Amino acid sequence: MRYVVIGAGAVGGTIGARLHGAGRDVVLVARGAHLDAIRERGLRLDTPDGSHTHRVPAVGTVGEARPTPDDVAILAVKSQDTPPPLAALLKAAPGITVACAQNGVANERLAARRTDRVQAMLVILPAEHYEPGVVVASSSPVPGVLDVGRFPTGTDATSEAIAADLTAAGFSSRPDPEVMAAKYGKLLTNLGNAVDAICGLDDPDARRLLDAATAEGEAALAAAGITPRTGDDDRVRREGILTERPVAGATRRGSSSWQSLSRGTGSIEARYLNGEITALGAAHRIPTPVNTELVRVAEQMAAAGEPPASRTAATVLAALP
Repeated sequence: MRYVVIGAGAVGGTIGARLHGAGRDVVLVARGAHLDAIRERGLRLDTPDGSHTHRVPAVGTVGEARPTPDDVAILAVKSQDTPPPLAALLKAAPGITVACAQNGVANERLAARRTDRVQAMLVILPAEHYEPGVVVASSSPVPGVLDVGRFPTGTDATSEAIAADLTAAGFSSRPDPEVMAAKYGKLLTNLGNAVDAICGLDDPDARRLLDAATAEGEAALAAAGITPRTGDDDRVRREGILTERPVAGATRRGSSSWQSLSRGTGSIEARYLNGEITALGAAHRIPTPVNTELVRVAEQMAAAGEPPASRTAATVLAALP
C-alpha cells in the first residue's frame, strides 16, 4: 500500500517522513520552495532527539503522483485548500481511499460527496513548518496521536492497516469507529487557534475570549444534536502519550493558525474551525458572536499580512455586540 501525502507541511511532512522512515512506500505532494528543497536535499525532520533527513520522493501536483485505487491518499493541506487537490485526486483515481488528516470536520463531508472511501483521522501532532525542506516535530518519542476510522462511523480493514502503519512509524494510532466524535472534541479545542493567532495565548484577556468561544461551541453542538467525545479531546488524548520538548533549544511557537500568519500565507483556517460553530449556530438559532468575530479578525489579519499576536483580546472583546 502506497501513501500519497498531499501537503507536506507540519502535519503531512511529519507523517510522510515517519512512514518513509518505517519503510513504507510514500510520495509527497508539495509546492514551491518547499518542493524544491525536498527534491534537492530531502525532507529534514527536526525533533527533540536530533535531525534526520528523509529522501522521500516528492512531486508538485497530484497528477504527477500517478495515484491508483490501491493507494491511500492522506490529505494534510489546510481545510481552505482542500477542494482543488481533492478534485484532482478523485479524477485521477476515483476508487482511491482518502484519509483526512486535518483539523475541523468539513473535509470528510466534502470528500464523501465524491467517494464512499473516506477515512477520518484525529490529528494531535505538535509540529511546525517555517523553512523550506524542514519540518519540526516537538514531541518525542511519540510524535503524535493519529486515530483513524471510516466516515461517518465504523472501521474496516483499511482503517486497521493505516493505524498499523502509523503505529510502526512511531505514532499512537488506533482504529476508532467513532473517530468523528473525537474530531468534534478536537474542534472545540481548536477554537483557540484563532485566539492564539490574533493575540497569543499569553494575552491577559485570552482566557476570557477562549472560554466564551468554547461556550458558544458547546451550545451550538448541543443544539445540533452532536455529542463530542469529552474524554478524548486534544488535552486528554495526549496525556501520558505526547511529551513536548524544545527542539534545538527552541520551544514550539504557536498553533497551525499562528503559523499561517507567521508564514504570511494570505489565508487561515478559522472559517473551518470557528466558522463551523457559527454555521451550526445560524442553523439552530444559537448566537455565536465571539466565534463570528474571531473568524472576521483572523481572516482580516491573514489578508493584510499581519503577523501573529499583533492584536489584543481586549480589542476583540470590545467589538462584540
